[in-house]
Amino acid sequence: MADNAYEACADVLSLFQSMPDDLTAILDPDTGFAPQLRAICRNLIAEYEEQSPDQAARSTLDLLQLEENTWGLLQAVMPARKTEYPPFDSARDLLRENPYTPTSTVAQAIMNASPLLSELIVIREWLQETAPAPQHPEATTGYWTFTKHNVVQAARTAAGGRSGLVKELDPDAVNRGDGRALASDDANFEKNLTQALYSFVRAGRLDEAIELCRKAHQPWRAASIRGSRLFQWRLLSHETSGDESDEDDPDMWIGNRNRRLWKTTCTRAALNTNMPEHERVLYAALAPSPQTFSVLKSACRTWEDYLWAHVSIMCEEKESMEMNKLGGCFWEGGKTAVEKGVTFVAEDKQEEEEEEWQKEVFQVLEGLRTVPVEDGTNGDHPLHYSQLLIILDRTSVLLTTFSDGLKQGLYQRSSSEYAPLCRFFAHLCLFLQMIEINVPPAAVQTILEAYLQVLEAAGQRDLIAMYAGALGENAINRYAVFLVSLELSADPAERRQALTRAREHGLDVDRVAVAAAEQTIVKAFDLLPLLKGSLPSLATLQTSPTDAELLLLRSIEWTTFMESTYDTALEQANVILRYFLGSGRVQVAQQLLGMLPLDLASISEPEAQATEYLYYRQFFVIWEALERVIEIQAMEVLQMSKEKRNDWLEDYKSSINQAKFHIVKLLTSEWLVSESDPSNADQRTKDLIRIRQIYIPELIIRLHYLLFNSRQLFPENMKQTLELVNIVADSRYKLYSDFANEDGRRLGDYLAAVRQGVLGGLEGGGSDPFRVLTI
Repeated sequence: MADNAYEACADVLSLFQSMPDDLTAILDPDTGFAPQLRAICRNLIAEYEEQSPDQAARSTLDLLQLEENTWGLLQAVMPARKTEYPPFDSARDLLRENPYTPTSTVAQAIMNASPLLSELIVIREWLQETAPAPQHPEATTGYWTFTKHNVVQAARTAAGGRSGLVKELDPDAVNRGDGRALASDDANFEKNLTQALYSFVRAGRLDEAIELCRKAHQPWRAASIRGSRLFQWRLLSHETSGDESDEDDPDMWIGNRNRRLWKTTCTRAALNTNMPEHERVLYAALAPSPQTFSVLKSACRTWEDYLWAHVSIMCEEKESMEMNKLGGCFWEGGKTAVEKGVTFVAEDKQEEEEEEWQKEVFQVLEGLRTVPVEDGTNGDHPLHYSQLLIILDRTSVLLTTFSDGLKQGLYQRSSSEYAPLCRFFAHLCLFLQMIEINVPPAAVQTILEAYLQVLEAAGQRDLIAMYAGALGENAINRYAVFLVSLELSADPAERRQALTRAREHGLDVDRVAVAAAEQTIVKAFDLLPLLKGSLPSLATLQTSPTDAELLLLRSIEWTTFMESTYDTALEQANVILRYFLGSGRVQVAQQLLGMLPLDLASISEPEAQATEYLYYRQFFVIWEALERVIEIQAMEVLQMSKEKRNDWLEDYKSSINQAKFHIVKLLTSEWLVSESDPSNADQRTKDLIRIRQIYIPELIIRLHYLLFNSRQLFPENMKQTLELVNIVADSRYKLYSDFANEDGRRLGDYLAAVRQGVLGGLEGGGSDPFRVLTI
């Protein structure tokens, strides 16, 4: 049977490897990769169940069931994550247009606006689909037959009837607090019925629960269950329906028009300690909420039950919360809500609230790993842990954790679970790669190598070549991992030799170099602080680069050894320069520029990368010019011959003019970015804006003081000092917008320097400070 599983899985893999990049086929809900793997598990379960109990181990069946459910979860959540949907009308827009929009339509709009809520609803449906099959209670011949017989008998004989039994037959007869109960047979049936109804609700089979109530002669209980349905009226929501009955009768509506009141009633019933426990659990399941969780929790036996309870509460609470915040809906708040209208909430406020809710959801879900269970496996089981991390969209963490467990020997090869787990995780890796979800190469290689050993031990030699070929790209990445491990211990010559050695093993050296550079950059950025917060000061003495900075700096070596990778080197150089300049590490950035081949400047494509790189070179020309001015300025000594002083003055003036020329050229061009509004910018643009905010004010103020402080030697510089103000104030360049409201970079700091310059214009006498502009 296990051999059949290996071959069946290999057939599925072979099928989808023959149609690469066909995402639609891979994610097809009926014939896609995950459904076919799920079908294999289902077939294996059926084969095991046909055997006698001695042959079919319960643990093997449980593991197969978990694997089947996990493939079902992957099929449930992955298509939405890989599909871009067209924009939908927001709930606010719907209610502004029509305050009588049915709550089902509003709820759908709320779901469309929140990817996480949409996914939680899908997960809830998956949990209901995979729930145990509900158990039907024994058939009954009527409504509380035995109790009714006693009540009728008591009325006929004018006797009190059996002591302790109810005297009425209405549904609330046992909940009046007088201690009276049903006849034992009816009480047992009532308990079995409500427990069965809970199992139907748990499985999401409300129609069957309603039908069961009708068969039990309890239409009032059927009405209670139907109250959970949202109000729907296609005539008001302008929806089209494929149901011909709806089209024949457009005035027909379904669902609960007073669902808020119904939910409040269910909550009170669930919290009513006078009611039987099984009854309270049913109402808690119908209207899950944080208030009723303690009641609902009492019915949770498995890990899936706890997950379903939490997800149901989060879905219900999110929809209710959003509906309450909206306002303006007649079916939720009546005429008063319509008169008040829809509540306005700023977009950034909505995003902030959505982020906070997401954090709460993730926190709740993460806590499920340690929840105690009475039946089945707990949250620490590899497949339950897999389901949890798939829900949290942390598949990379999942694969890394399992591969680490393999390397650390946490999974014994002699265990009956080892081979099935390796089979599942190997195909999970390949599935994620097929749908272009990033996976950690080292973890994938470890898992696939473990599965290859399983296949070899099982004698599946014909399949080994297929799975070995699946390592493909990982061979490149794995060698790149080795190169990255050299870190700072190897000099450039050793690195070059290690890189070229890859050719001996049949690897593409260019691809290895790019992978090594990328992995090094990622590793360095994991160690380095993010570019955020206040702007760095350039006035402080710069320290030597840290090991993490050196690692980032030297990552460029991998793509500069060969001319064939210069295009990648250009892009990576820009990434590194952005980080160092955004951190205020000018000297380290200069060091990087010195490591780059001159040919990078001649690359013209892609244009955005080429232009950005030339802008950095332009900046460092200016920076070197400023350093040259300082060096020449420091050469002045008190006792100088006239000839030497004239030479020095000429050099000093020339260096100032050179620096001024380059700075003004930069200031009057769209250096790095043409816009200065980071609100709608991507991360790259935000980093470029940050660099402008650091260096544009710095260059302006430095140029101002270069000109102002040299006015005694070169009087014409006084005029140029004030002319610089016009450039800064010019609306064409918007340089004033680059002054951040931080110490040393406030516009007021520059204006104070300008004020000092204006006063300097009076040094030659007179009362007109702007006279120097006319001289």
